[in-house]
Amino acid sequence: MALDEGSFWRIAEATRMSVIVDAEEYFRHARTAMLQARHRIMLIGWDFDARIRLVHEPLDPAEPATVGDFIHWLVERTPTLEVHLLRWDVGALKTLVRGSNIFTLAKWMRHPRMHTKLDSFHPTGGSHHQKIVVIDDCFAFCGGIDMTNDRWDTRCHRDGDEGRIEPNGKPYGPWHDATSALQGPVAAALGELGRERWERAGGTPLEPVPSVSDCWPEGLEADFTGVQVGIARTRPDMPDCAEVREIEALFVEQIGRAKRNIYAESQYFASRKIAEAIAARLGEVEGPEIVIINPLTAQGWLEPVAMDTARARLFSALKHRDKYDRLRIYHPFTAGGEPIYVHAKVMIVDERILRIGSANMNNRSMGLDTECDVTIDAGDEGEAAVRAIRDGLIAEHLDVTPDTIMREIEARASLIETIEALRGSGRSLRPYQIPDLSEVEKWLADNEVLDPESPSEMFEATTRKGLLRRLPWHKG
Repeated sequence: MALDEGSFWRIAEATRMSVIVDAEEYFRHARTAMLQARHRIMLIGWDFDARIRLVHEPLDPAEPATVGDFIHWLVERTPTLEVHLLRWDVGALKTLVRGSNIFTLAKWMRHPRMHTKLDSFHPTGGSHHQKIVVIDDCFAFCGGIDMTNDRWDTRCHRDGDEGRIEPNGKPYGPWHDATSALQGPVAAALGELGRERWERAGGTPLEPVPSVSDCWPEGLEADFTGVQVGIARTRPDMPDCAEVREIEALFVEQIGRAKRNIYAESQYFASRKIAEAIAARLGEVEGPEIVIINPLTAQGWLEPVAMDTARARLFSALKHRDKYDRLRIYHPFTAGGEPIYVHAKVMIVDERILRIGSANMNNRSMGLDTECDVTIDAGDEGEAAVRAIRDGLIAEHLDVTPDTIMREIEARASLIETIEALRGSGRSLRPYQIPDLSEVEKWLADNEVLDPESPSEMFEATTRKGLLRRLPWHKG
């Protein structure tokens, strides 16, 4: 089925497209792609840490180890190349004081072909959350992975992996993430989006890059060829910049279209709009199974209060509607029993719709933060490739082979029954358990004080609010 043009900012062809899981693979392919850049590298991120290594050992003895020095080296060796780094200004404040970051960025700023901007064009409390890299308007990454610390991990998520070390030598825990690689007109469209962001942030207007056709990085296998890709955005209401809620509308539409199953990975499950869309499907006799992979708990000190509490309230309300027992949330763990932090933002519907991007299943991603997701409807001809990606993700979490997942799903005709049959102790998936909530936590969740939907809700009175206030049974 073709993508609906009304659901997207832009639909454009990807001559080649691949899904990349976990940052070890992403950083490696990002390095290879940037080595091919001839005109422009545009880096758009929530965070950027110049001290990280893209690969543990440089393949060229002359190649610098850290990403900041590597990109400077690329510009020095390629006279036609310019780099534009655009990142969220608030997040940059803490990054700039990390180790050698400030010195690397100062070196960048002195270079005539390296340009940096801290983007302050956002509402109070909002953030720029897109994670996009565009190379020569020919190739792009779009997904959930920032080039920053604490992201690198392999799909094995080994306990005590020596590669999971911060630049200051401190180890960090296992991390699961995902992004997409895209070549062709869709990359040019993402370049246009990036140039628009750059200009709104106060940068000098940029022209499109001269035509480049051969830009797919060596060693990256394409999952799809010649597919139409829809680009959906969230953009908050700002002066002279109209609100865009394409991502929210797309979630509702895709959940509503599902016939057999929905498999999703998200850092959070806290969006009222998404919960309402799921609730509508749970009441149907022939509705889809819905499996969501979340981290055990959100990171930080505020996020667990806001996100984990909202998840508990939403999931509890939805399970009351789950008459046919078709909804599950699971958490992945390592072989040693350590929770794996899920940062990926992926949704796969009926083995044919594939969506990946920066947007989480929380209110902020629907209306307050800037986000960018890409979607394909692979149709019958691409169903096997989409199924392989989904089965590969489930296999990664259960520590079995993708073929095992495929056979079990075919035999049982159920994602939930397959996961329940294969999960166990050690490296596996564990079901979400609803925690006890204090009265304060309940109030914070119901009133969405820390997860507003839009700039106006940052300071809106909380009277008659509530996580599920639009659902038919809601009395508040």
